[in-house]
Amino acid sequence: MTKTLEELQAIVDGAPYHRWLGVKVTGLDPDRPAVATALAHRPEFDRADDATQFHGGVISAFIDTTGDIAMVLVAGGAVPTINLRIDFLRPATGTTLTGHAKIRRSGRTLGVVDIDISDDNGKLIAIGRGTYSAVAG
Repeated sequence: MTKTLEELQAIVDGAPYHRWLGVKVTGLDPDRPAVATALAHRPEFDRADDATQFHGGVISAFIDTTGDIAMVLVAGGAVPTINLRIDFLRPATGTTLTGHAKIRRSGRTLGVVDIDISDDNGKLIAIGRGTYSAVAG
């Protein structure tokens, strides 16, 4: 099921939490299938008042949302998360995080997605693997 950037963004924006988070869909490759996303820094995302670093919870939500967006390419709509594993590799600083998600396998009921999150300098700051329902709903 091929979706356009606009269609994917509309699905993301259809959830109040995702709208508040501000995840933007910046690229898609339906043949792989894979997506790219971006998340702009805001002060309420900081892990402490004196640290300009993204809080791990915000990064986790960004990873989960990016994986979900990838599954939309095969499921046709938003899907629930079944399991999520995250490894944080370094502090996330800068003005924007970039996400890249690739579906590793999508079956009749479940899909597995690998998600990489990078900072403004292209440094890998976190990796995730999510298991999602392959059925929209």
